[in-house]
Amino acid sequence: MKKNKLLTIMLIILVTITLIGVVLFVVLTQLNKQTAASEEPSIDEILEASVDVPELTTNLADNSVVRLSLKIQTDSKEAAEELTKRDFQTKNLVIEQLSEMKKDDLNGKQGKATFESTIKTQINELMQDGEVQQVYITSYIIQ
Repeated sequence: MKKNKLLTIMLIILVTITLIGVVLFVVLTQLNKQTAASEEPSIDEILEASVDVPELTTNLADNSVVRLSLKIQTDSKEAAEELTKRDFQTKNLVIEQLSEMKKDDLNGKQGKATFESTIKTQINELMQDGEVQQVYITSYIIQ
């Protein structure tokens, strides 16, 4: 009889500890999700950390002409200030990259994504404070 009582008490304690553990896990998981969601920058913060590259017109490798504008998003306001100072280097990288490409290289979503990724990588190699998070093509005409 005493063994049954002891076994029952042990099972109750074990189930209670397990339930407390599950509740703590769920609560901590939800808190982490809320913290991660609150760390996303607002659109105002994104704009503050972004730099516009004015419209550039240049020839492509196949003698086509492209005219485009870019917006470059950095990870901080300080990085955006540095990128603004490096405006001439940014324009040079864009022109160099475009001069190696053909009209077909820029066609479609994948072509533009590849171009944006390449520019992002090249600019990040120049940056000393912060880094580029995203490059956006804001206008684009090719002839």
